[in-house]
Amino acid sequence: MIYKARGRWSMKQGKAVVVFSGGQDSTTCLFWAMERFNEVEAITFDYGQRHKLELEVASQIAKDLNVKHHILDMSLLNQLAPNALTRDDIEIEHKEGELPTTFVDGRNMLFLTFAAVLAKQIGAAHIVTGVCETDFSGYPDCRDVFVKSLNVTLNLSMDYPFVIDTPLMWLNKAETWALADELGAFEFVRERTLTCYNGIPSGGCGHCPACLLRQKGLDDYLSAKRDKEERS
Repeated sequence: MIYKARGRWSMKQGKAVVVFSGGQDSTTCLFWAMERFNEVEAITFDYGQRHKLELEVASQIAKDLNVKHHILDMSLLNQLAPNALTRDDIEIEHKEGELPTTFVDGRNMLFLTFAAVLAKQIGAAHIVTGVCETDFSGYPDCRDVFVKSLNVTLNLSMDYPFVIDTPLMWLNKAETWALADELGAFEFVRERTLTCYNGIPSGGCGHCPACLLRQKGLDDYLSAKRDKEERS
């Protein structure tokens, strides 16, 4: 099969596993992977997050896009690393000079490692994740240097040619919206995804850090798009 990627024609090839939460970033990555690989499967982790709706949204999106979906039990992570994403008694906040209370120690390392185990079993060499260093809120496990380091470690640990793809690594949220639009997924991502820390789909609660970041990116993208159309 052939796809058009950023103005050039290319052949789809290989198989990929997408680390998938049903949020804006991972859903954009899922569409990105579907354009580039012959086969795509998604993996979602149940780590005791406050809002089980996240799992439901991810499952429904995968079903609607006809993508095989795996949900893995990672509840031990909640036991080891209490945080605002898993505990109602921990407030969602980001104090200056500190990591946000939504940061979960070891989460991306564990998620990518388990995704790699699955990928090897199903013969997939590519692991796609929506981590981003541009709008990463200070999370150390969203940095490019971490991903590259883990990529080498996974290859060595399983003697397998893994490639961790990070299509959003150097994009801000406005550019992520632009990518979704380029992939023909703008309205899907806008209406169907769950980014909100308070568990409200689509536009969300409007005041948690995740919603504010998402909305600012959307506003910036739509404003830039209008300006471009007016100049055309």
